[in-house]
Amino acid sequence: MKKPVFYGSGVAIATPFNADGSIDYVSYGKLIDWQIAEGTKAIIVLGTTGENPTVSDAEFEKMVAFSIKQINKRVPAVVGTGKNDTHHSIVLSKLAQKLGADALLVVNPYYNKTTQAGLVAHMNAIADSVDIPIILYNVPSRTGMSFSADTYAELAKHRNINGVKEASGDFGLILRTRKKCPDDFYLYSGNDDQITSIMSLGGVGVISVLANIEPKKTQESCEAYLKGDVRRSAQLQIEYCDLIEALFVETSPIPVKAALAAMGKCGGTLRLPLIEMSEKGKQQLFASMKIHDLLK
Repeated sequence: MKKPVFYGSGVAIATPFNADGSIDYVSYGKLIDWQIAEGTKAIIVLGTTGENPTVSDAEFEKMVAFSIKQINKRVPAVVGTGKNDTHHSIVLSKLAQKLGADALLVVNPYYNKTTQAGLVAHMNAIADSVDIPIILYNVPSRTGMSFSADTYAELAKHRNINGVKEASGDFGLILRTRKKCPDDFYLYSGNDDQITSIMSLGGVGVISVLANIEPKKTQESCEAYLKGDVRRSAQLQIEYCDLIEALFVETSPIPVKAALAAMGKCGGTLRLPLIEMSEKGKQQLFASMKIHDLLK
């Protein structure tokens, strides 16, 4: 039986950039250490929040090597290697494994989106190329297509395909997936406003944007559910709904970068086509952060 990569809250960690656009490794190392100290159970490197599409292959190699060294086996290091070119994704997946990644996060292919049979072929080809677990990533709002429950069931047969980060918001799909897939195909919420809901359908945690700025409470919400305290998990979900909404009022990771900058964790620099958060968006975000004592 496959084991989950992690239980609880994994942070889809932001990539700090210097003012000139280069990667700010000093701030990044501090972010990793803070996340682990606050109880985060996995670091997801170069996911959507990490601005993966704007990072070159050379930067990818350096950043993954740095991340794995900094994490130092304290929690699993999960690396985003999904591309819309299967060969490119295989190259990056092999490299991440070579550098010491514990698992991979692989998004469904975007733009040149395929069929369900194509999804099976694409993901199996990537999974065949490595010997570490793969968490699939379903985010149709960004990719323009979704996995079906039958496709999940087929992919779950692969020894290396471990589960999915579900960000479709489609609870019918999640319910059918849980029915059709074996228990060792693990579900993670990909939406911070659905952590408790997805865990009620058998989820084991979240891959979170919120955890970038509120890691302890995000983990507490997951841990409460896993320990059977559903009421506490739900209370935290409700308590933080305003902050979660503010973190997605503009395209992520624009707001979370603004939040981290306001907290002094890193600069707010983004790479185009992402731009600085609007003043209206900042007003909503910072007001919510103050409610939760994240800003003075």
